[in-house]
Amino acid sequence: MAASSFTSVSIEPPLVSVCVQNSSQTWPRLRSATRIGLSILAVGQDDACRSLSNRNGDRFAGVRWTRDDSGAIFIEGATAVLHCTVHSELPAGDHAIALLQIHHVHADADTAPLIFHGSRFRRLAEI
Repeated sequence: MAASSFTSVSIEPPLVSVCVQNSSQTWPRLRSATRIGLSILAVGQDDACRSLSNRNGDRFAGVRWTRDDSGAIFIEGATAVLHCTVHSELPAGDHAIALLQIHHVHADADTAPLIFHGSRFRRLAEI
């Protein structure tokens, strides 16, 4: 599943949020998982993002991924991966706001994140 909104929420406990459409067919399966793998895609992973956001077909076709011992799935080459569990969920119109508790993070500070803004992929600029 590709989330269009991802936000840091809290340091203690470590929480992030993702917004999920109520019509999602994937979220009902993920919300009951023991662990959820959250991958922050890197610059150059545009095709993986498009594939994962498809509503039909095999979303993982052509996407390199791994599964850890808990069953969480991570996209290879991501700039960061977070091992999470569902902390809580809040209704928000035609979406739900899922608060995820982070149990472990691995980040590659040298790899820029993939940014989607204004209906296209962009890069962060060095200042």
